[in-house]
Amino acid sequence: QVQLMESGGGLVQPGGSLTLSCTTSRSIRSSNAMAWFRQAPGKQLELVASIRPTGETSYAMSVEGRFAISTDSAKKIVFLQMNSLKSEDTAVYKCMGSWPPGQDFWGQGTQVTVSS
Repeated sequence: QVQLMESGGGLVQPGGSLTLSCTTSRSIRSSNAMAWFRQAPGKQLELVASIRPTGETSYAMSVEGRFAISTDSAKKIVFLQMNSLKSEDTAVYKCMGSWPPGQDFWGQGTQVTVSS
């Protein structure tokens, strides 16, 4: 079974930056895609960003230009670099990975709080 573990969450001031990490037990090279989701209290789960082994990325309109998803050279970690953070970015951020033949795996999540 694939294991995903997030880290890097915490409290940050508006306008600040934070980088989240998701370490996988299976190579990202063999994945269909890796993604970051988030869920704020009372709101639906939102797809924030995704990346495919080819390097193709996709972002939610709400974070376009502010966030960046990437992987390490060993293809075992997926990052989410968050810049110009706003209060509305406050949520539990969850890492998800999909591997053939179509199995999805989720991390437990890490809390990001943007507040002064």
